[in-house]
Amino acid sequence: MGGGVIRLAVLGSTGSIGRQTLEVARRLRDRFRVVGLAAGHNVDALQEQVREFSPALVCCEDATDALHGDSAFSAAERVSLEEMASHPEVDTVVVATAGKAGLSPTLAALHAGKVVALANKEVLVMAGSVVTRAAANAQIRPIDSEHSAIWQCLWGEDRANVRRIILTASGGAFRDRPVEELAQVTPEEALCHPTWQMGRKITVDSATLFNKGLEAIEAHWLFGAPIPNIEVVLHRESIVHSLVEFVDGSIKAQLGVPDMQLPIQCALCYPERVASPSAFRLDLSRTGSLHFDALDMGRYPCLELALEAGRHGGTYPAALAAADEVAVEHFLAGHIRFTDILRVLKGALAIHEDTPEPTLEAILEADARARHSAEDWVKAKA
Repeated sequence: MGGGVIRLAVLGSTGSIGRQTLEVARRLRDRFRVVGLAAGHNVDALQEQVREFSPALVCCEDATDALHGDSAFSAAERVSLEEMASHPEVDTVVVATAGKAGLSPTLAALHAGKVVALANKEVLVMAGSVVTRAAANAQIRPIDSEHSAIWQCLWGEDRANVRRIILTASGGAFRDRPVEELAQVTPEEALCHPTWQMGRKITVDSATLFNKGLEAIEAHWLFGAPIPNIEVVLHRESIVHSLVEFVDGSIKAQLGVPDMQLPIQCALCYPERVASPSAFRLDLSRTGSLHFDALDMGRYPCLELALEAGRHGGTYPAALAAADEVAVEHFLAGHIRFTDILRVLKGALAIHEDTPEPTLEAILEADARARHSAEDWVKAKA
């Protein structure tokens, strides 16, 4: 880490979190140097990023002849996600890929002793026990706004004094839509989140609130809290990102404007606090009232299913996360209805055979079986 400059590898650089990570790196050029960029299918965006940052390492799932002919791209070394995540020229790995694709490079980075700034929920949901063991000689810093908030509330605290963790939820795109209309909603409507700008998969998961179930499982692994001690409340303004209650009744909350650059910067700069532009400053006098309400669980059955999988543990979360990836992909493609996502998840869990203390191999097998089951459900409906 020459001169104190932190060398970043950004996995999923063309997605929402990846782009915002690069914005933080632009703003703090004296602190960070982007040495690795990895993307999937958005070749044009990756090409622009490579030209701007001139990384030494590049990974592209859909590398085309146009990329090979680009001088900036051809000057970089082509590597796999795992090679990039564990490369000796990398200090911090931002895992911003979606779904299962983030698991293998996360493990590679942790085994290599890297700092992992984790924005991928499924990594810990699928393989929490495996990942936390791999992190014994490394470090995971959460990027999700909710987990960043919990992390910040716990700085300087004895975790044995935590009574419960409270995750806040905006309620997603359909929080005010009559339940009987949800079968007719379109992918375009589901992607209109009321407060956050996020990737397509997580925006749909926010509409079903499945993402909050994943976040509860993730919080369990990150902070050692039992699933029954993790609660979810409706908070429309998305200003309070999470809360922690301690055994004496005190509650800490972390507040901020709903912009992902703030938790990204927090993870990258830890343990320092670095000044941000005035646009990120929260003016509570202008914000006015903040509201908190109990969730109507009947409106969000996918959340209850995810919490149930978390309570079961074993390979249940891996199976459920895999089935959700398939279901959301088919919903966005117009193959199934919004309400069919729940049916796909239930179908995958109905045939799931659990492994209580799974190895990585058992987790990957559960993932594969659940994906196959979900695809079969969609084909049968078609």
